[in-house]
Amino acid sequence: MLDLGVSLVLPQTSVTAHAPGWTLYRNLYMSNGTLFIVTSHPEDSEFPEIRMMTSTGLPAFNTPENIALREPTALDMDFLSPEQAKRRWGGDPQNGQRNRIWTIEGNTLLFNDPPQFLNHYYHFVAELFFGTWAFLYGAFVSGAMSPSPSSISAAFQEPSFNLYSETAFQPPPLTRAIFIHASSDAWRDVPGFNAYFLRAAFPSLALETSGDWDDRVTATSVAPGSGHVTKGRAWHFPVAMLVDRSAAHRGDACGSRTQRTAAEAWELMIGKGSLDLVGIWWGSVRGAVLRFAGVDAKDMRDVAQETSGQVGDLPLSLPIPEKVLIVYITRQGVRRHLIEDDHLALVAALEEMVDRKESEGVEWELNVVQAETLTKDEQIKLAGRATILLGVHGNGLTHLVFMQPTRTSAVVEIFFPGGFSQDYEWTTRALGMRHFSVWNDTYFTHPNEPEVAYPDGFQGSSIPVHGPTVAKLIKDQLEGIL
Repeated sequence: MLDLGVSLVLPQTSVTAHAPGWTLYRNLYMSNGTLFIVTSHPEDSEFPEIRMMTSTGLPAFNTPENIALREPTALDMDFLSPEQAKRRWGGDPQNGQRNRIWTIEGNTLLFNDPPQFLNHYYHFVAELFFGTWAFLYGAFVSGAMSPSPSSISAAFQEPSFNLYSETAFQPPPLTRAIFIHASSDAWRDVPGFNAYFLRAAFPSLALETSGDWDDRVTATSVAPGSGHVTKGRAWHFPVAMLVDRSAAHRGDACGSRTQRTAAEAWELMIGKGSLDLVGIWWGSVRGAVLRFAGVDAKDMRDVAQETSGQVGDLPLSLPIPEKVLIVYITRQGVRRHLIEDDHLALVAALEEMVDRKESEGVEWELNVVQAETLTKDEQIKLAGRATILLGVHGNGLTHLVFMQPTRTSAVVEIFFPGGFSQDYEWTTRALGMRHFSVWNDTYFTHPNEPEVAYPDGFQGSSIPVHGPTVAKLIKDQLEGIL
C-alpha cells in the first residue's frame, strides 16, 4: 500500500490520456470537494484546459444561462505546486508528523455526470460505460492494434471487417466507481437494466454515490475556526479516470457532430490505433453480460475467442452467421409505437420472408417480442443471438451492444418520417455493424443519414411503416446484396 503520510516528496499529477470529457490521471488529489492537479509545471502542454476535463456537474439544459453555470471554477478543479500542496496537507515525516494525505487504492472511476441522464439505460450503458471501456482499453492497450487509419472519418465511413493479429490485452481491473452527483437511487433506471449490466459486467466493482462523496468532502474540509488551509486533508487517487458529460459536449466529436459523449473517447482511441473497428475491444464486457444471462458457451464461440486475449486466434474476417435470428422488438404496448395495422403488416411480411427462405432450404428464425414481457436474462440472450435487431426508436435497442459480431449483423431502426436520432446509429457503427434508418417505405444508411430532427409525431403512437420494404431490406442485408 502506498502511504503518502510518510512520503518526503508528493507524487505529481500526470495525464495518461485525454479527450474532451474523458481524462485518465495518475496521482490526482481531492480536498474539500476540489480536484487538484499537483505539478511543478501547470503550463505544461500535457494538461488540457480544465473546462475540457470537468464542469460544475449541474444538469444540462440548452440555454446560455445554464451553459455558463456549467463552466468549471477553481472550486471544481485547480492546480497546485508541490510546495503549495505541502503547505496545505504536509507534515514533517522525518520528525514523526505525518502528511495529511490518504491514498484511495486501486483504479477509480469518477463520474461527474448529473443524474439527469444516468437513470436512462441507453445513456448509462451505451454512452457512459461504452465510452469508459473504449477509453480505458485504448489507453492501456495503446499500440497493441494495427496502425491507425489515415483519418477517423474515412475509418468510420466504411467499417473494416479485418481483425488484427497482435495480442490484445485488457485494462487493469476497475476498483470503484464514484457517482459524484447521483444518490444511490439516481443512477438506477426503472426497468433495472443499469444495475443488471453493472453487476454482470463488473461484479467486483465497488460503488460510491453522492452521499459517500459528501463524506469524503467533509473529511477533508478545513477544521472550523482554523482560519487558514493548513489544517486540511486530501485524498490521493493513484489512478483515476474523470468522466464529465458537459466537458465532452465541448469537444468536436460530441458537441459538433454526434451528440454522443462516448464518441470523444472512441474517436481518440481509434485515431491512436488502440481500438479495432469491429468491437473486439468491447468483447470482454459483452461476454461477461451474456454469461451472466446464461448464454451457453457453445453459443459464445466468437465472444469466447474475443475475450481470450488472443486476437491472433481469430479468423481474418468476421464469419457469416451459421444461424440467422431476426429479433423484432415491438413497442405496441408503450407510448411510442407503430400504427397497429402497419405493425401487423410488418409482422406478416417478416413471417412470409422467413417461410419463403425455409421453402428454399434456408433456416431463418424470427422472434417478435414485447421486451417488457420478458425477463432481463431472456432479453439479453435474444440480443446475444440476434443477427438483425429491428424496432421503433427506443430504449430496447440499447441491447444491440450485446449482439455478437458477424458479417451481416445489423440494426434496423424505424422512425417517424422526418425524424432521426443518432443514439443507436452511432453505437451500432462504433461496433462495426450496419445501421439502417427507416421512414415508412424509405431507408437510409451511412454516410447518407438524415439530419437529426424530432418532428411532431416522433414520440407518438401513429408511426407508419411499410412492412414489405423492411422485409426486403433485411433480406438484402442478410444475403449480402447491400
